[in-house]
Amino acid sequence: MKAKIRVHKGDITKLKVDAIVNAANNSLLGGGGVDGAIHRAAGPQLLEYNRKLGGCETGKAKISPGFNLPAKFIIHTVGPVWRGGKYNEAELLKNCYINSLKLAVENGIKSLAFPAISTGVYGYPIEEATRIAVESVNDFLFTNDFIEEVIFVCFDDKTYKVYENVLR
Repeated sequence: MKAKIRVHKGDITKLKVDAIVNAANNSLLGGGGVDGAIHRAAGPQLLEYNRKLGGCETGKAKISPGFNLPAKFIIHTVGPVWRGGKYNEAELLKNCYINSLKLAVENGIKSLAFPAISTGVYGYPIEEATRIAVESVNDFLFTNDFIEEVIFVCFDDKTYKVYENVLR
C-alpha cells in the first residue's frame, strides 16, 4: 500500500493520528510555538517524562507518550537554526524527517503528522524547508511501506499554500 501524504491547516495537537512530531528544542523541556502548544496540550506529565530523555541533538529524534493528546505518541525532533545555509542546515533538517520516520516505524506508528520544522523562530526559509520536508518524506516512503499516512500540518495560510504548491 502506498502511503497517503496530505496537507492540513489547523492545530497539530487536535489530530487523531498515531503520533505527532514536535519541533522541539535541544532540552525537550518545552518552548514556544508548536513545542509550547504540544507541551500545554499533553499536560505536565510530558515535561516529567522528557526530563528523563536527556535532551536531543539537532537532526535526531526521540519519542514519548502522547499523554493528554489524541495522538498516542509524540516524536520530538530538533530542527536546525537557519544561519544562511552554510552550516549543514539542509542535511540536519532532512535528518529530522528521516529520523522521525524511522522512529515511527520502530514503534509501530502507521500515521503521523509533522509541523513545518524550523520555519518559526528558527528562521528557516519556508519554501526551502517545505521542499526538504516533502522530498525527505517521499524518499523514505518510497523504500518503506509500513507508514500509511503522513500529514503536513500548517498553522497559517501562507505555510499551507507553500505546502500545497510543493506537494503538487
